[in-house]
Amino acid sequence: MALSSVIHKDTRELRIHESLDELSTDLADYIAELSESCVKERGFFCIALSGGSLVGLLRKICEAPYNKTVDWARWHFFWADERVVSKNHPDSNYKLAKDGILSKVPVIPSHVHSMNDAASAEAAANEYEFTIRQLVRTRVIDVSEISDCPKFDLVLLGMGPHGHVASLFPDHDALNEKDEWVTFLTDSPNPPPERITFTLPVINSASHVALVVTGEHKAEAVKSVMNGAGTDCPSLPAQMVRPTSGKLVWFLDSAAASQLDVSSSS
Repeated sequence: MALSSVIHKDTRELRIHESLDELSTDLADYIAELSESCVKERGFFCIALSGGSLVGLLRKICEAPYNKTVDWARWHFFWADERVVSKNHPDSNYKLAKDGILSKVPVIPSHVHSMNDAASAEAAANEYEFTIRQLVRTRVIDVSEISDCPKFDLVLLGMGPHGHVASLFPDHDALNEKDEWVTFLTDSPNPPPERITFTLPVINSASHVALVVTGEHKAEAVKSVMNGAGTDCPSLPAQMVRPTSGKLVWFLDSAAASQLDVSSSS
């Protein structure tokens, strides 16, 4: 694996890759190492996925050697956000992950925690939060030392060209939700309009958050997030992803990082 640069900016680590293949390999190494560490320490690895191009970039973890060396029976899968559509709908993040990952590795079906696709957006969000609360109670999911929030081992996010993460969009009320772990939207700016999503307190309570961003069309948003106004007045949802006691890593290809000053790379 070749990195063109690793940059440490505030509390963020930026890993910039020359190609998508290199990025995918580095991401697989990162997740496999994290999985091994969490399974040794806690007995489980709880990972929350988002949708979009991110799932395709996880292809390497389903291939040798990881398909044999990773302890898949200890993984629990969750979704940081989901579209309120049936599980076989092309817009479903579950379907994307099932086709791209879950069908290729020996996961335990009961460890795959997907949304109830027969419920309304509000009911689906409430049910999903209840599921997570039960797993926190039984310590499958760790709990934050700072709040009562779940502490996922890894939350994997993509970022939209306007800086949105999960289904948290700029200037949307869902960004301000502090009490719920999972909230719902019926007016998403991007179709489909009905979605459920982790709230910022849950994302920021994770042990590790990885933001995976590729493509020149996202370079402007990456630059805005990295050079933004700071924690006091963040303007983009991706800028508000700042784990309270966890680690944040950005995986970028050279196109997405093309507007960054990498002169401080190491």
